[in-house]
Amino acid sequence: MSSGIPARLSALASVSALAGLLFAPFLFASAQAAPGLGRIHGRVINPSGVPQKDGTVSLSVDGGVTLGYNFPVAASGDYSGQAPPGEYMVVYRAPDTPQGKIVDYISGVQIVAGQDTAQDMDMTRPEFIARLSPDQQRALHELSEANVAAASDAKRDNAAIEADLRIVNLDFHAAEDARVTAAQNLGAAASPGDVDEMTAEIENARLAEIETLMTRDAAADPGEPVLWIALARAETALEKYLDAEANFKKALDLGQEADPPRPDVIGAAQAGLGEVYARTLLVDEANAAFDAAAKADPSNAAMYLRNQALIFYETKNFSAQIDAAGVAIKADPDQALLYYIKAVGLAQDARVDPDTQKLVLPPGCADAFRKYLQLAPTGPHAADATAILERAGEDIVPPGPAPSSADPARSSSPTSTPANSDSQP
Repeated sequence: MSSGIPARLSALASVSALAGLLFAPFLFASAQAAPGLGRIHGRVINPSGVPQKDGTVSLSVDGGVTLGYNFPVAASGDYSGQAPPGEYMVVYRAPDTPQGKIVDYISGVQIVAGQDTAQDMDMTRPEFIARLSPDQQRALHELSEANVAAASDAKRDNAAIEADLRIVNLDFHAAEDARVTAAQNLGAAASPGDVDEMTAEIENARLAEIETLMTRDAAADPGEPVLWIALARAETALEKYLDAEANFKKALDLGQEADPPRPDVIGAAQAGLGEVYARTLLVDEANAAFDAAAKADPSNAAMYLRNQALIFYETKNFSAQIDAAGVAIKADPDQALLYYIKAVGLAQDARVDPDTQKLVLPPGCADAFRKYLQLAPTGPHAADATAILERAGEDIVPPGPAPSSADPARSSSPTSTPANSDSQP
């Protein structure tokens, strides 16, 4: 392998532990359309007769001038999505298609509420071929022959694998942005359920493409651990935990056996195993793996430990999230989210005082909520943290030290430097 591929590990590892957090909570789409919407699915076939990976299939109601609903094309060439009922032009655009241009279109496609419309984009059809110039048709013939030759050659060179890794990084980002894309496609009137379903469709397509590309590339170059890590990340997000565990272990072995050993690979693989174990309720194994990741790759230790706490928080493993947050706070005491995770875990043991009807928080809980608010006063959990403290009758801002008699002015100060027991665990 060229030196370029190992250099990409940092970009992959920087989101590897987050990948499951971003993807796994969503359920993948069923074949049934949401109420009031219809579904469409199909496969894009390029002019040489093979599935066309990448690109976007879109729906237009004005002859392709504007593209209102956009569905990613997977490595298999498949696409699917949902849209309001109506007649559409179905448009295919490749990733490098210039703005305002299209590759292929099919007019008059009907989407019916509650039904699934099958519509392939088959560019071997005579209608499409007839649009090509004689030179394009000759080039098509040459491309067809080249595809046959490429399909028979299982060996992939470094440039091809590096190109696939670039696609994989884009796919991970597209999956991360899936909810934003779904909300934009469906519009402000869409229900949360509709957005959830389209989000899952986009994620599923991107993850499937990653799995396809990395399965092929890892087979072509089994000695490159980055490929196994990327494959295992996608499998974790797809909840294929046994496959993910096996492939993270392959990467771990390669990182440990390298001369010299590769701490970035070892850390990423151990953190990946930690996520697999945490999501399958193997708490001791998860803790051991995350601890090994932090020790193997100290430069990324804070990230690994933060994600450990996040995963336990997502899986509602309250005792594990409290412990993990405490460890992560020691590594990164300025990370606001860790205090919220710790506070939420502790709050599970809160009770209501029958006399005052106030919430009675366990020791350390209020301090953790206050520390979160100190670090992120307008953060995404600020309203929740404030509401819990108010219900418990706790101060939102921690009281300062008692004023000195030699400094009477301090007693009139409305606030002072916050003190928090969780800030110095």
